[in-house]
Amino acid sequence: MTDLNETHDPALRSWVASANRPGCDFPIQNLPFTVFRRKGSDEPWRGGIAIGAEIVDLAAINRGHLPAGSDAIAALQAAAEPALNQLMAMGAPAWSALRLALSRALREGAPQAQAWRAALVAQADAEFRVPAQVGDYTDFYTSIHHATTVGRLFRPDNPLLPNYQWVPIGYHGRASSLSVSGQSFRRPHGQTFAPGASAPTLSPSRRLDYELELGLFVGTGNEPGQPIGIADAESHMFGLCLLNDWSARDLQSWEYQPLGPFLSKNFATTLSPWIVTMEALAPYRAAFGRPAGDPQPLPYLDSPTNRERGAIDLSLEVWLQTQKMREAGDPPTRLSKTNFQRSSYWTLAQLLVHHTVNGCNLQPGDLFGSGTQSGPDAGEEGSLLEMSRGGKQAFKLPNGEQRTFLEDGDTVILKGYCERDGGVRIGLGEVAGTVSPP
Repeated sequence: MTDLNETHDPALRSWVASANRPGCDFPIQNLPFTVFRRKGSDEPWRGGIAIGAEIVDLAAINRGHLPAGSDAIAALQAAAEPALNQLMAMGAPAWSALRLALSRALREGAPQAQAWRAALVAQADAEFRVPAQVGDYTDFYTSIHHATTVGRLFRPDNPLLPNYQWVPIGYHGRASSLSVSGQSFRRPHGQTFAPGASAPTLSPSRRLDYELELGLFVGTGNEPGQPIGIADAESHMFGLCLLNDWSARDLQSWEYQPLGPFLSKNFATTLSPWIVTMEALAPYRAAFGRPAGDPQPLPYLDSPTNRERGAIDLSLEVWLQTQKMREAGDPPTRLSKTNFQRSSYWTLAQLLVHHTVNGCNLQPGDLFGSGTQSGPDAGEEGSLLEMSRGGKQAFKLPNGEQRTFLEDGDTVILKGYCERDGGVRIGLGEVAGTVSPP
């Protein structure tokens, strides 16, 4: 696990003025990776890093401005590619060397400032794509509050299944349907079985939902048959993004038994364009623990380091803007706010370790979803399924509209950030997606 170093110094300031503004998601202490090109152009896709309101075009940087013979030069070349898989495969020493070199070059007074200004592209002028080639995508179910609330809707007498507190639950998703923030997708069709009906029908989903999640990009992988131990798990984790796992609840309730989600989940998953490295999140690592009366993790999922710093103190928010709100010029309204440290029953390291304990091999660029993140209290729900109590209780928006599930034209925006008094805000940016008619 990354220790604090000079790149985390709260006193650092950048010659990119927008990175020094209070509340900025992308100060010099962050430096998240992305893949972009200028909006509306046929330029090649290439890697960049966010700094303030700008992107540093890593393909436009003179490698001679980095320390000669360092790992940073090879890492910079990999980071400038149209996908970040090669960088992810290089491992933590290379990622850290590049981060340090970029941090030093972007600080106030750095000699690279004049030359690197030409490599800046305004984020508002860029378009993005999924920043890595995702070979496999696994979605987990890490929030015990979400699992319990949803379980109570369908199994009032037995809301939490007995395996939940022992094993990280997950299923394999559909990597081909991953897209980047700004996605607009058609309301999905599928089979549903209405109460009292004698047969299912094929129709557009009427219970479309979002899921507030984090995405974890795998860095270095492992060989088939070679599990990753808990002591090594962090070195295989490249970074985090925001993830919206759109869900058709009416399709899901009909199809999910006995094998789990299928068409209810594989039509769209939207990612934020920014990958915040695990190193950038080091100041916000936190203790992980279970309530004393709960089963404690089996030994292969436990270590002193994971108990001391396995969690992340990270705030997550859901915002909604309906079509009527956009037409009226009304801003999005916040539906909920929760915290990853409070909501997650498993750490990211435990997810990775369990995924490989049977010998499964991970590859650079593989993606994990955290599962819906919900807290224990009202206002901390990570889905409409919970907010509307399974569609039974509509809630009112500030403009008078009501919702139980998503309507056509609704835009859902997820935000994530770490912040505390005396610290520097490390933001994950945001991910937005809009529901189009079927």
